[in-house]
Amino acid sequence: MNEIKVLAVDDELGMRTGIARTLSHFKLQLPDVEDPINFNVDIAETAEEAYDKIKANQFDILLLDYKLPGMSGLELLEKVGSKSETMLTIMITAFASLETAVSAVKSGAFDFLAKPFTPAELRKSVTKATQNVVLARQLKKLSEERKQIRFQFISVLGHELKAPLSSIDGYLYMLKDRSVGDNIADYEQMVDRMIVRTDQMRKLIYDLLEMTKIESGQRQRELKTVDIISIVNNSLDILKNDAEKKGVTLKLHAEPSIEFQADGLEMEIVLNNLISNSVKYNKDNGQVDIYVNKEGNKLTIQVKDTGIGMSSEEIAKLFKEFVRIKNPKTKDILGSGLGLSTIKKIAELYNGTCNVQSQPDLGSTFIITMFEN
Repeated sequence: MNEIKVLAVDDELGMRTGIARTLSHFKLQLPDVEDPINFNVDIAETAEEAYDKIKANQFDILLLDYKLPGMSGLELLEKVGSKSETMLTIMITAFASLETAVSAVKSGAFDFLAKPFTPAELRKSVTKATQNVVLARQLKKLSEERKQIRFQFISVLGHELKAPLSSIDGYLYMLKDRSVGDNIADYEQMVDRMIVRTDQMRKLIYDLLEMTKIESGQRQRELKTVDIISIVNNSLDILKNDAEKKGVTLKLHAEPSIEFQADGLEMEIVLNNLISNSVKYNKDNGQVDIYVNKEGNKLTIQVKDTGIGMSSEEIAKLFKEFVRIKNPKTKDILGSGLGLSTIKKIAELYNGTCNVQSQPDLGSTFIITMFEN
């Protein structure tokens, strides 16, 4: 349950106890806040006593009498200083005038409550202050979450780029030092490996840029009628060489043409990633079957492979940024860990879903559904 800590400062015992009684039994339900809010109320008779309590504790709302024996309410606000930045003050006074209200606000008061007031008026004023306290908490939490996400993002990105850069760096020094002699042909394998590593980094950066554009909504989408089968065939042509190197057969099961209202580049990203993964994580001499069909405004794409498959624990980790399944079967397979999360985000743009069915050593089937807007 959410809790708001309140300090009520008034030299009248009846006023202090009345505030405490009213708020202690007050349960507040705010929109977008799951649990009801309750109020933990402390009291003080003088500004000096209140100052000591504020120094020792963190209060969310200060209900402060304007006129107190000794130090006044305004003097307390000034003395509290920076503490008041995280604590909202509702000034209470029997001298309800514009001049008093202006002085209180200038000193940092959030609201003004004139005596005598009813329990309903007190709850109304406290509710308004609580809304601001809760909003400030949510903004602080969001800011902290963003910092944590940014830290994780940079850490993972650095880790993903570190390995290929180290590999390229090592090969370059071997070339520079002529480690295997002066015969250029002996270095071809090193050059080929550097090209693979460079392609890995390029794909990571490309996937990252596309994911960021999609998430931020900054990418200009161009929705028009596209032929999904034509895009599938283009993807098959692009991945044909990779499939042939592993002896993987690619088969398309669909009508000659299926039209769908979509952004062509988004469909290319989805299909290229799905088919590429099914080739990369397949077994030698395996097979990839692509099923595409449309019923009404619903498009379904299924990509089934005969690859290494996944356990239920591994499936649960999919579709998150920078997540790659790591086990002895995947240690030599390169990837950015962004492809599936990007596919999921694109599917959601079309009010669709992205699911997978898989068993270890028996292959995987990825099922994407999307709907025309």
